[in-house]
Amino acid sequence: MYLIRNARILTMADRDYDHGDILIKGDRIEAIGENIAAPAGAEVIDAGGLWAVPGFVDAHCHVGMWEDRMGFEGADGNEMTDPVTPQLRAIDAINPEDYSFKEAYEHGVTCVCTGPGSANVIGGQFIAMKTYGKRVDDMIVKEPLAVKAAFGENPKRVYSNQKKSPSTRMATAAKLREALIAAQEYKNKIDSADVDEKSKLPERDLAKEILVDVLEGRLDMKIHCHRADDIFTAIRIAREFGINFSLEHCTDGWRIVDYLKEENVRCILGPYLTTRSKIELENSTIKAPKVFADAGVKFAIMTDHPVIPLHYLPVCAAVAVREGLDETTALKSITIHAAEIAGIADRVGSLEIGKDADIALFDSHPLDFRCHAKKVFIDGKIVYEAE
Repeated sequence: MYLIRNARILTMADRDYDHGDILIKGDRIEAIGENIAAPAGAEVIDAGGLWAVPGFVDAHCHVGMWEDRMGFEGADGNEMTDPVTPQLRAIDAINPEDYSFKEAYEHGVTCVCTGPGSANVIGGQFIAMKTYGKRVDDMIVKEPLAVKAAFGENPKRVYSNQKKSPSTRMATAAKLREALIAAQEYKNKIDSADVDEKSKLPERDLAKEILVDVLEGRLDMKIHCHRADDIFTAIRIAREFGINFSLEHCTDGWRIVDYLKEENVRCILGPYLTTRSKIELENSTIKAPKVFADAGVKFAIMTDHPVIPLHYLPVCAAVAVREGLDETTALKSITIHAAEIAGIADRVGSLEIGKDADIALFDSHPLDFRCHAKKVFIDGKIVYEAE
């Protein structure tokens, strides 16, 4: 049990505190407020002069899937042999001993949504997990979290090079529709079979099973899309099948933000601290988050690690502030808004009673480029202390 005392607390919830306390019991936040009495046996941490914030949440990255310093041997995020692979599970490829996890929690990033890349039209299943631990099974926040789909240049490039479909945007959309329709038919056959007529049940199909979960709303779809036309295609197909989804990257989103507001879509923006390395990134700008905020469209900011190293997530938000985004919205984009868009806000993203005790203590404002984490808690344990 820990009592963090006298911190400047940014809760990302209803109330902040200039001089507040946080009581941690087990892996949860037991109390938050002012002048909390220390229970018997509690270790009191004097946080005078420190800023306490929820552990940062990256709503879209590939940490553990492309391991730091490993090259091909550590690249396990794109199964580029079949454009439709929803049965693949990120949890089976993540190495939690990838050094990037350690760098992440040492800089206050305590929870990530990580999963397959965008080579395939349907790439597999994302996982939400903590950044500290030895065994990925013990780090799970939600698994599976969502199914990854992709539009635009990447599937076209991968499969046209193999002389296979899809080599056009038309074929990418068709592949996604075909897979969803096949899953609908699979479920219909199961539902129509008499319980005593097992011979009429279709052969078990893991790919179709996971897409049935998407169709029935148990799983979201994370849809990779950059260009405006791909964004609209993603929305069109998602609405056609009644899918819950978020738009990942959404590079051109700032140019069509009124449409996105009208559609009430969830958007995960970035990565921004990188070059315009391909045609569909030509309109990329770090000014985009402010455009979204001004329009009243909720968003998260991502790193897309390893594109931007995961521990630079708060730097991405800070640069957005430099370009006009207000500090509170920027912090929310890597805490509570990221958690809400990912569907894990019941556990992470804000400092509230009952939530996971994922807390970072910084020596100055967490969006100050020069700040340092002094202590980081994950699930109520101190996982990092500055020397």
